Amino acid sequence: MPQLSRRDFLKASALTAGAFTLSLGIAGCSDHDSHSDGDDQNVSFRHGVASGDPLIDGVIIWTRVTPEVGQTSVTLQWEVAKDAGFTQLTHNGEMQATADHDFTLKVDVRNLSSDSVYFYRFKVGGTVSPTGITRTLPTVTDQVRLAVVSCSNYPAGYFNVYNAIQKIADEQSLDALVHLGDYIYEYGTGGYSGLTEHRALPAGQDTELLTLSDYRQRYALYHTDADLQDLHARLPWIVIWDDHEVANDTWKEGAENHNPGEGDFDTRKAAALQAYFEWLPIRPAHEDDDTIIYRSFQYGDLVALQMLDTRIIARDEQLSYSDFMSNNGAIDQAALAAALTDSSRQLVGTEQLNWLSSALMQSANSRWQVLGQQVLMARMTLPVELLFQLQAVYSGQAQPTDMEALLQTLVALKQRQQQGETLTAEEQARLNTQLPYNLDAWDGYAVARERVLNLFNAQKSNLVVLAGDTHNAWASQMTLQDGTPVGVEMATSSVSSPGLEVYLQGVDSQMLAQAMALLVDDLRYADLSHRGFLLVDFNETRAQGTWYFIDNIANRNYTLTQGPSWQSQAGSNTLTPA
Repeated sequence: MPQLSRRDFLKASALTAGAFTLSLGIAGCSDHDSHSDGDDQNVSFRHGVASGDPLIDGVIIWTRVTPEVGQTSVTLQWEVAKDAGFTQLTHNGEMQATADHDFTLKVDVRNLSSDSVYFYRFKVGGTVSPTGITRTLPTVTDQVRLAVVSCSNYPAGYFNVYNAIQKIADEQSLDALVHLGDYIYEYGTGGYSGLTEHRALPAGQDTELLTLSDYRQRYALYHTDADLQDLHARLPWIVIWDDHEVANDTWKEGAENHNPGEGDFDTRKAAALQAYFEWLPIRPAHEDDDTIIYRSFQYGDLVALQMLDTRIIARDEQLSYSDFMSNNGAIDQAALAAALTDSSRQLVGTEQLNWLSSALMQSANSRWQVLGQQVLMARMTLPVELLFQLQAVYSGQAQPTDMEALLQTLVALKQRQQQGETLTAEEQARLNTQLPYNLDAWDGYAVARERVLNLFNAQKSNLVVLAGDTHNAWASQMTLQDGTPVGVEMATSSVSSPGLEVYLQGVDSQMLAQAMALLVDDLRYADLSHRGFLLVDFNETRAQGTWYFIDNIANRNYTLTQGPSWQSQAGSNTLTPA
């Protein structure tokens, strides 16, 4: 099938963000008695409410109404107020939710006051939605606190992380939740390798997602989760997609999990992104192109949050070590190095890079530049023999004890080197012959990473990179190719998706994490065995990340543990324990 042009893709995907309207204030009477024609409708708000993309004067509010069988449209009213009792209304209005957009509705509420809390709800006749709480961005602030999550896999287990964040939000002042992607997963039952499924996908919805109807049903399923609903109703969300919103290891023209017989990839991608925009409280960044999801959020002069797309619009296909493997199992190092340093390989693309450059100039007075994006950006190269051993243990070709013995040997060599001992040429080669841990991450796009980091370095920014994707927690130093410190990276664990402990069963996860933090020059901390989230706290003097972990996703019973905190002092661009 011929490739769709960009214009054809946009037209086919109809990404008008679902049923969408702008609200500037009070539109008229909001008493549901004046809409009694809806009182006898058997409708419900079983998917909850949500808000997102806050501005200093606005926010997106969202809901989805479940209609009666056979209905093609439902008239909804919305209300926004300064109080939970809705006696101080600031905005209201009415609009139809239609089958064309899966009965979802989004309102871009404007003319709000900055740094203010608002309450919102929706109505159909006498049926009233849950009440949501949201807040606008400040023009002046001395603290910003964000909860950061990624990788929420429904069959993998319960979303206890969302429950834990809600409790913290009730105890402390959180400004927003940042979701870095993999909000849903496209796999059918049994499709995720190595996954223990603690929750079943419903019959009729248990196959891989390919069509618009498939993706819509999966979002609907996720939105029936009580903890997800409650957290959406509690905080504004700032979201970005990763790969599983479409298919595993998506790039601009395909995906690892898009296979022969599954139809045209562009058609599948268009369906996936349409459902994403319908079901999440996101504001299209550009009126003429809804595939552009990169955008900025300004918290006074304290934090400028830049959200990037490293997945859909520009990414070239991932490299694979198998493409550089000779018949004897050795890697062609020269060919691999040439591919990794190919200046034509794109991750964010020229247009997005130009946008980021402009955004940095516009927010040059911000104390902290925060880059919210999907995949690990810090350099993470491992000794070649360790990388191969990881793969061997995962494939069952080596035992965990083999891995642990190798770790002990390499750690001993590294410690001797740090103590100033002279290593033999062979010992040095064991440490210094390294390859990227993950070619799907920025390590597989080294030139693209250097271009982005040079933008921040030129501005002398205090840079904090947020990342997800790996299902494990990481804290790293960000450096240029020549070793110049340019920022720090804080990566969150997953909501429920399995981490390395599942794929390397029998290996001491704590031992591996400590060894990697020693062997990887820019890595300072790792947790490779827990689900959880990251809380980042910014003030004038420092940016601090605190990791939180839960001990169970098999049911709704869990214990929350506060992990370590790492910080970067303003002006240092270095990471130290808090």
